[in-house]
Amino acid sequence: MVGAGEVGSYVADRLSREGHDVAVIERDSDVIRHLEEGLDVHTVHGSGTSPSVLAEAGADKADLLVAVTSDDETNLICSLIAKQIGVPQIIVRLESRELRSMDARDLHAAIGVDLVIDPDQETADEIIELLDYPGVSEIAEMGQGEIVVIGARLPAHAPLVGRTLQEVAMDYEPQWDFLFGAITRGDQTIIPRGNQTLEAGDLLRVVCRRRGRGELMKLLGLARAAPRRVMLLGGGRTAEIVANRLSERGAEVVIVERDHSRAQDLAETLPRALVLEGEITDADLLTDERVGDFDAVIALTGEDDANILACLFAKSAGTIETIAVVHRLSLLPLLQDIGVDVALSPRTASANGVLRFVRGGVAAVATFLQGEAEVLELEVKEGSPADGAIVAELRLPRDVLVGARVRDGKAEIVRGRSQLRDRDHVVLFAVPEEVDELRRIFG
Repeated sequence: MVGAGEVGSYVADRLSREGHDVAVIERDSDVIRHLEEGLDVHTVHGSGTSPSVLAEAGADKADLLVAVTSDDETNLICSLIAKQIGVPQIIVRLESRELRSMDARDLHAAIGVDLVIDPDQETADEIIELLDYPGVSEIAEMGQGEIVVIGARLPAHAPLVGRTLQEVAMDYEPQWDFLFGAITRGDQTIIPRGNQTLEAGDLLRVVCRRRGRGELMKLLGLARAAPRRVMLLGGGRTAEIVANRLSERGAEVVIVERDHSRAQDLAETLPRALVLEGEITDADLLTDERVGDFDAVIALTGEDDANILACLFAKSAGTIETIAVVHRLSLLPLLQDIGVDVALSPRTASANGVLRFVRGGVAAVATFLQGEAEVLELEVKEGSPADGAIVAELRLPRDVLVGARVRDGKAEIVRGRSQLRDRDHVVLFAVPEEVDELRRIFG
């Protein structure tokens, strides 16, 4: 792993806990000390563009190199050196539009890059999905879009509060459209059982058939229309992607960008959006533009403090939903208490692509900023222990819950009596330590 920023440290942590041997190269000595205190990884202080540093990290014995520094040139150069010394697979993070373009594909092939991570695009996709489900804090599509995994904080007025999962299930017998896969309460995340009582403030992860999402949103106390008026604070590439997609849907979009030349570029590129030049924390500007009348305000600059302050101001002015991009994850526990509805980090969207690549045979991965549980999509292979098995008889680890399957394009919520067969796509909740066992069971 070259680079121990948000994505690098997160993926290194996940992989080391799965039993992989992980080496991390990082130039910042303070970051190195932090890694050594918190992670079971081999650390090397230096640059990934140095052949001697790569050799010290054991690159000649590595199965995979992941270059995720914030500098595109560093990532490409260390990838080129790694390929020359025989590293078979390479993942590269690239932020430059030109280096990610189709015209650069020959360069990727020459270097031997197997996967390019695009943090801007991935973050934009996540924002759009969240806007489709107002009030939800996490969203992931599985099973070719037939299954939706929703993460949401349970408000006190929600119909689910005070009920056990078994009571809720009885209301929807015999055909369920959703299943509660994980509950985070305080610092603890559990894979729940039927006698678990839901409480206000619980962070729920629910697997849902697409057709049942409307009913689920009602039960979560979150049913409301998708936003039609959206203000984007910060005019980077992520904002440009989001604005373009919202404008295509007919939404009213306003962008606030402080850099004069960038604001001009956005105004020319996005003729259907209103682009304002100014600071996102300028209270007078936000007041003049009636920020409280917007359905959603999204702060997505690289400055956490500004993003949080702008969202708090918008919320106090009456904005229905605020979303802040946050890079310092230590701030996460504070955000909901002070009034920010949703926090996003580029690390999860980017890391999910890396994890899916590393775990060959895993169709999709969704990890979350809070709680240890993650969601996996696996395909049942012919002749595996899961092929033809009844779910209740599979002897799955305790911290694993099978939520749904997709068979021949049709999604179903899985029950203990459900039978699996080869080529089923199965969506399940698990902790990282159980991934290897699940790959064995499902083939």
